[in-house]
Amino acid sequence: MSLNIRPLKAEDETEWRRLWSAYLVFYESSLPEEVHKTTFARLVDPERTQQQALLAELDGKAVGLVHYIYHAHNWRVEDVCYLQDLYADPEVRGQGIGRALIEAVYKAADENGTPTVYWLTQDFNHNARQLYDRIGTLTPFIKYQR
Repeated sequence: MSLNIRPLKAEDETEWRRLWSAYLVFYESSLPEEVHKTTFARLVDPERTQQQALLAELDGKAVGLVHYIYHAHNWRVEDVCYLQDLYADPEVRGQGIGRALIEAVYKAADENGTPTVYWLTQDFNHNARQLYDRIGTLTPFIKYQR
């Protein structure tokens, strides 16, 4: 099998929507069409360098995605990178797709001079956390939201 991780392109919208929709279903969420359109437009806009997306292709078929955002941080001189969304089709999980997507974000962040990459997950997402425990460091922070 041949795995390719590459930047999201405008012509990927159909596959991106399929993957993004499956990701939202996994988290028991839904978003208005305006958010889908706006998010995709932002992710493929070359002028919006702070917001990025990568697509994972296995033997030429889109099987995963990752979205990440660079932003300023008050405790650092350099920006940090928030890995906001990560998804792989259920039938390819356990084949290194998630790891490859995270490592591609690490590489992009390093090339951007942004050494810190962080993300959140739900505490009950045990399968994903097995990967995250191997590729990242669990922090003691708890998220609050308005």
